[in-house]
Amino acid sequence: MMQSKKSTFGFSSLSLAISFALAGTVVSSQAFAADEEVAKLDNVEKMAVVGSRAAPRSIGDSPVPVDIISSDDLKKNGSTDMIDMLVTSVPSFNSRAQPISDAATLVRPVNLRGLPSDSTLILVNGKRRHRASVIAFQGGGINDGAQGPDISVIPGVALKQVEVLRDGAAAQYGSDAIAGVMNFVLKDASEGGSITVSQGEYYEGDGAATTIDGNVGLPLTDDGFINISAQYKTADATSRSVQRPDAAAIAAGGNEFIQDPAQTWGNPEIKDDFTVFVNSGFDINDKTHLYAFGNVSSRKATGGFYYRNPHNRGNVYSVDGGETLLVGAVNGDQSTCDVVPANVANVLNTPEYLAMVADPNCFSMNQIRPGGYTPQFTGKIEDMSFFAGIKGELGEWMYDASAGTGSNKASFGLKNSLNPSMGLDTPTDFDTGSYEQVETTVNVDFSRYVTIGSLEDISFATGFEWREESFEIGQGEEASWIAGPYADQGFNIGSHGFKGFGPESAGKNDRSNIGIYTDVEAHLTDDFLVGLALRYEDFSTFGDTLNYKLTAQYIATDELSFRASHSTGFRAPTVGQENVVNTQTSIVEGDLIQTFIAPPTNPLAAFYGGEVLNPEESVSYAAGFVYEYENLFLTVDYYNIEVTGRIAQSSQIAVEASDYDALRAAGVEFPELISAVTFYTNDFDTTTQGVDIVGSYTTEMLSGDAKFSLAYGWTDTSVDKYNSETTNEGKVRRLEDGIPAHRATLTWGQNWDDLSMSLRGNYFGEYYATHADDTSDWGSEMADAAVTIDLEVSYAVMDNLTVSVGANNIFDQEAQKLKDGTLGELGAVYYESGPFDYNGGYYYGRVNYRF
Repeated sequence: MMQSKKSTFGFSSLSLAISFALAGTVVSSQAFAADEEVAKLDNVEKMAVVGSRAAPRSIGDSPVPVDIISSDDLKKNGSTDMIDMLVTSVPSFNSRAQPISDAATLVRPVNLRGLPSDSTLILVNGKRRHRASVIAFQGGGINDGAQGPDISVIPGVALKQVEVLRDGAAAQYGSDAIAGVMNFVLKDASEGGSITVSQGEYYEGDGAATTIDGNVGLPLTDDGFINISAQYKTADATSRSVQRPDAAAIAAGGNEFIQDPAQTWGNPEIKDDFTVFVNSGFDINDKTHLYAFGNVSSRKATGGFYYRNPHNRGNVYSVDGGETLLVGAVNGDQSTCDVVPANVANVLNTPEYLAMVADPNCFSMNQIRPGGYTPQFTGKIEDMSFFAGIKGELGEWMYDASAGTGSNKASFGLKNSLNPSMGLDTPTDFDTGSYEQVETTVNVDFSRYVTIGSLEDISFATGFEWREESFEIGQGEEASWIAGPYADQGFNIGSHGFKGFGPESAGKNDRSNIGIYTDVEAHLTDDFLVGLALRYEDFSTFGDTLNYKLTAQYIATDELSFRASHSTGFRAPTVGQENVVNTQTSIVEGDLIQTFIAPPTNPLAAFYGGEVLNPEESVSYAAGFVYEYENLFLTVDYYNIEVTGRIAQSSQIAVEASDYDALRAAGVEFPELISAVTFYTNDFDTTTQGVDIVGSYTTEMLSGDAKFSLAYGWTDTSVDKYNSETTNEGKVRRLEDGIPAHRATLTWGQNWDDLSMSLRGNYFGEYYATHADDTSDWGSEMADAAVTIDLEVSYAVMDNLTVSVGANNIFDQEAQKLKDGTLGELGAVYYESGPFDYNGGYYYGRVNYRF
């Protein structure tokens, strides 16, 4: 938001204004690229541009911790997904792949310091990044129900560096900054560029991925620049599956329509994944600068769903658990159709089934899908943003005025499915509708240095922000949501697996808010820095809030300084969380059930305890020290974050038959076809504490230059209070133990003239493993700790051409297998909730040309 006095052209003012409170912790910064420019940059003292409203300063000279990851650091990973790159660099940053998770398959949720993805504020060039439209409904654990920005849309080739403030900052930047702030700084060179081609696949021989990216800097006359980055990639699907026992038994009974495997657990197929980022700036004169940046991105993904058993899948093939087949009657009278037993080896060859098929009045869904079916979930993500502004000097004041907008749209589809309520006239492919998130932000910021008495160069900043956001549900095609003529005979309504959004669900909801802040930092003595930030925000939907932050740093010696912070914070419920509607298939105690996700004020949700959402509130404390001596850099930081009224998705609450009449009276249609309901609720009070240790050491070794980097994080979350009527103990345990309490990364970077190497060890402690979204004893256990090793070697063939080869998880460390009794039961081998890739080892090659 603020432009500091010492800012450099090309950074947005908010980016510069954030600078020195977030500057405090260096994470692995391996400056050993063949790229000469990067190598030069690494020899310069690391400067952060997030954390305070004062001038950029050294990351070791800050009252709060920050990680700075250079563009070269990001390349030391076989993945081109920004999330994977950051997981190996930031000590308390976690994510996991989502094989069968509805829309969360398309946008992976992440978490910092043990809090959900929407508790970390994401900035690009210091400006707030819009949220993704996708909400993590399944398999997210800590992220259940989170709606954070889509980080993966930002390509590494577009970045100068990434800055991660690991400290509560809601008083500085507003809602969502409870866990911290991540700022993605775009390249701003006016000349040169690069082209990179990468290819890799998993040891298993699947998941082949190809990425082509490029960057070019162009002059905008002699006084400006345009820097353009583009990336295109594709990735094949993976499968870590076994044949389901139930499907195998039906196939053994003679059903020739069973696929092997019937259900796939693995990464989705990614096609036509492209993104273009443009960053630009222009110097009008010595005191006035214009800037603009934005992106256009798109990708398509296709993933799997659960297998529908042709003997017992509820409200499709049976309504009594597979004892008899669900048979529909064209004339509406099911008593005119004979009973067809389904508890047999193969229903297709029984005389009762053959007689039913011969009767034109009677039908079953086996006639369309005789071997059952596994729907395929498809999605297209379209993302765009544009920001523009002017910054400069007016006398003693620095100013920055900007405006921008961003949108993210997810269009959903379903293949190989049915709308059972339409009978044999059902289509099998559906356009199920869309979610779209749109945000518009306007900022006006001012800063200057003032003198009060004996205190000189006090940094004073103030500003105003207006923001509007909307969440829109787009209607799907009629066949995806309509209640067909056979709904009252027990057949499921809508496309099965992901019901389309009907006219009752479609629509747009929005809200606006204003924020006013003041930020002051001053050296009380040469060695003692203190800071105070205040922020007032007023939301159109739930009222206002006032938050503060205090920071301090004491320089004890030339090598040692101590730092501390205390802040209050808040996170407003997203418009999507307040209004989203969805139907999903969930696992509860090993059984698949149809779950309806309803807004908390929807009649169905309200009947079972749903209420209007309120903002989360937080209180944070942190303390640590920075030690710098010659080639050694070390930071240790303790944090404690208390969150009250934490928003999460409730457990699946069973819709009881005894409630049907009351639900109908409340306006709920066909309650007998809904197995369970879930909704957002302020159910939890939690305390999250932890320790982050980050260090680096450089030396000459093996006739070359070596750098060792350590990033260690201990995170512990306890649920202090929860509502047992809407949340089960398994969900509570997943919040407390769903990620490893201990995470560490040790990196050795080595450089010899034209040859460089990066060797990284990743440690993941024990964690509470769950099978998909099932938190019952059936599908969960404590998983073992594990270590994975990554290796990359690069060789500069010429001054401007580098070839790299490497592998992630080079020794193919196996993910945690499902325990006995559940292994293979639903076609899966590994828990999907693991902290590292369940697909196993991945090898890759990369060619980089610079000009």
